[in-house]
Amino acid sequence: MRIRDCNWMQIETYLQRDDRVVLPIGSTEQHAYLSLCTDAILAEQVAVDAAQAIGVPVYPALPFGLSPYFMAFPGTVSLRVESYLALIQDMLDSVAAHGFRRILIVNGHGGNQPAASLAMQWMARNMQVRVKFHNWWNAPKTWAKVREIDPVASHASWMENFSHTRIAGVGQPQHQRPMIDLERLRQMHPGEVRRYLGDGNYGGHYHKPEDVMQALWQVAVSETAEVLDGPWL
Repeated sequence: MRIRDCNWMQIETYLQRDDRVVLPIGSTEQHAYLSLCTDAILAEQVAVDAAQAIGVPVYPALPFGLSPYFMAFPGTVSLRVESYLALIQDMLDSVAAHGFRRILIVNGHGGNQPAASLAMQWMARNMQVRVKFHNWWNAPKTWAKVREIDPVASHASWMENFSHTRIAGVGQPQHQRPMIDLERLRQMHPGEVRRYLGDGNYGGHYHKPEDVMQALWQVAVSETAEVLDGPWL
């Protein structure tokens, strides 16, 4: 259930029977022909779909993350690392203060990995709370399904092209783009990144048939639900 569909009294009642909660985190950054908010959209939707049968509340996805390398692409928002980590800590402090004791962070953006380290540090100081950090798109079963479909897949390619992330009226290229050199990319300034990437796709086809994407989505939802359902030690 989405927190936005609940009032405070319903959450108070929920906490009498369960202490799990989901915090999706994403980003607002270029995704070639897909929505700038792709990472936030998918993190929240996979969390909502996974939590639905269990009845665990899901917060709105944090829409901003760490994307300094994409700042030459209009629309991208990137937080400073110190701002971002302070924000993650405030989110954890807030939900823990209300009595949530099992917190699942569902991450949709590779650049957000510092949040995983922060969560471990925070948990060491809050020993009554368990925190899991789940990269939904490259979790073992989901990534295996991606590789089964097509091993050439990455940022802004077909593996992020779902009905939730497409822009109405925007077509998708029909070719497969070769994979970029990630080590080279990591050494570039934002302007160089834009010139190197072109439209922003890191490599792979831009889209796949709807039934293929639905099969991938079901694996991702099921795997996320398994993480949420436990064990929690």
